[in-house]
This record gives sequence, structure tokens and C-alpha cells, in this order.
Amino acid sequence: MNEALAEKPETEPSKAGIDHERIERRGPVFHFFWPFTRWAITNFSAFIAMCFFEIFNRTIVIGRENVPEEPNTVLLPNHQSMIDGFLVGGSVFFPKSLIKPMLLPWLPAAHENFFGNPIMRFFADNWKCIPVKKGRKDFSAMKRMQSCLKNGIMIVFPEGTRSRDGRLLKPRSGIGYVMLKNKSRAIPVCMDGMDRTLPIGHFWPRVFNTIYLYYGPAADLSEFQDKPADRETADAAIKKAFGEVARMKLVLSRYRRYRRHLLSKLPFLFRLYAP
Repeated sequence: MNEALAEKPETEPSKAGIDHERIERRGPVFHFFWPFTRWAITNFSAFIAMCFFEIFNRTIVIGRENVPEEPNTVLLPNHQSMIDGFLVGGSVFFPKSLIKPMLLPWLPAAHENFFGNPIMRFFADNWKCIPVKKGRKDFSAMKRMQSCLKNGIMIVFPEGTRSRDGRLLKPRSGIGYVMLKNKSRAIPVCMDGMDRTLPIGHFWPRVFNTIYLYYGPAADLSEFQDKPADRETADAAIKKAFGEVARMKLVLSRYRRYRRHLLSKLPFLFRLYAP
């Protein structure tokens, strides 16, 4: 998600009767086959991604039990690479998504990166990506996010852009506004190592790295539920939810150092993957 969702719209255009889950530029034939194509393409992509993360790299996942399968759930990870969504969604929902298509998460994505050409646009639509235009106040993206969340799960990167050095960036208030309007469940997620697996500017991902993924307990946002869903409240809500990611990142950093110390004493075979 990018800076287009940086703030709450001052006025919200009314579009009563519109199904925001539908893709406006796609016709009836696409939508007729869409439930099957998005199930097949997303699950196949998740299978390839999990082979990459589990075999060609080593992924250590903590806290899978903290992620519910109910609709109106938002996963809030930090953002390090172009393929973070496959890691965050696949690690907790695949292969259960094969028999529960509802678990395939929605993913707001930068229009210029995922919808720039017809082929990439086709895959992005089937990966359930929601295009977010560069700039501010993308009303249509925010309305579609609200609609999709009512019956689904969503992965949103509050930082809005990838971190170049692994450090956390300031979260933006757009997703906070959507969560308050929908009274969504917010799950903080912290990843460590994806910036080394696929650094910014690299097309091919690297192998034999160790990636850490930590799903935290749902953030307690009850103090904001009775307040108006304005920019100030949305900003405070997302800062509280994403603040948990900073704490989780410290935990992962300590764990990585401890694991590196343990592996240094083991034979080479145990150090095949960079710790």
C-alpha cells in the first residue's frame, strides 16, 4: 500500500449500490470465471512461493495461532520486498486456502508496480490485489478495501513503501481509518530477512537465507471504537497497532543473534542457510 491512503478523505463520494469487490475494468466473462481463476492462480503462486521460502531459504514462523480465520481481519506487516505478501499470506493460510477460498487475502498494491501492463494486471487481479494510485486521497481504493474486508481477510503494509535498510518507517493513517470504519481485528506482523532475500533494485531473489516471521496477538484498539473515525483517531490507532511491530522486531533481532551464536558451533551442514 502506498501514500495514496495516507489520510482520510475530507469528503467521501457516495456510490450506493456498487459492489466494490468487482473490478470495474473487467467484464462479465472475467467475473464469471474469476472465483476459479483467483483460487487456482493464487494457490499455485502460494505453492511456488512456499517452496522458495521453505526449501531454497529457511523460514522460521512464530505465532501462527494468533491469526484467526474470520473475516474483517487485517494483517499489518512491515514491508521489505516485492514478494512480502506471498510470505505473510502463504505462511499462515496455505494450504488451508485450497479448501477455504475465503482465506485468500486481499492485498492493496501500488498501481504502478502491479498494474502497469496487461499480463501483470491479470495476475494482480487474480491475486486479489486492490490497485492504489500514487498520490493522496484514493477514495475508490479505500471504499473497496472497506467492502472487501466485510467478507474477507486483508494484508496491508502500513509503511506504504519498502524499507531500504530493514528499519521500520512511519505508518500512515489510511488503513487506520478503514479499520475504525469496519471495526476490524488488527494483527501486527513482523518479518526480518526479506530485505536480504530480495533487496530493492534486484529482480531475482536470493537463496540460502534465513527469514523470520512473527505474528503477534491482535492489537487492542477498543479505546478508539467510540471516537469519530477522523484522521487524528486513525493516526493514533495505526500507531498503536504498528507500534507492536517495533517491539516484535527487537525480539526477532535478539533471536537471530542467539541462533547465529548456536549455529557457529555446529558443523558446516547446519550452516547451509545464512543465519
